[in-house]
Amino acid sequence: MSKKYLLTQDGLNKLNTELKELINTKRPDVIERIREAVSHGDLSENADYSQAREEQSFIEGRIQEIEDVIKNAEIITPSTRGSMVTIGSTVTIKASGHEKKYIVVGSSEANPKEGKISNESIVGKALLGRKVGEKFKVSAPAGEIDYEIIHIA
Repeated sequence: MSKKYLLTQDGLNKLNTELKELINTKRPDVIERIREAVSHGDLSENADYSQAREEQSFIEGRIQEIEDVIKNAEIITPSTRGSMVTIGSTVTIKASGHEKKYIVVGSSEANPKEGKISNESIVGKALLGRKVGEKFKVSAPAGEIDYEIIHIA
């Protein structure tokens, strides 16, 4: 049984774009580099060949990974009412006196630097199903942190 990947439409679009780039640009480029390195003869001491083969392996692995995610993707749509946190919600919270904005997404789309947190993360799990004004605590390695939901969009 294949794993379902929860994605927003934006996340799916980004994966499709990355897949096209890998297949149409990066794969042909690395194949050409391999061809060029092979034409130079002795491959046992050819660093260009080794590097190109390693990159080819990475590209092919990433293509397979993206194709699997796309094939098993379940598109999530945020609740339009914004009354409760669901996957796809943009949530403004207050933690340790600071306001932060997060988008709750599936694990394959999570990117904390962009404010996208996984529904499977500690904070993501704690947010799901909550409403504006709710306060809750999350145990983190640094200790317990108090959160309050300020806004849901």
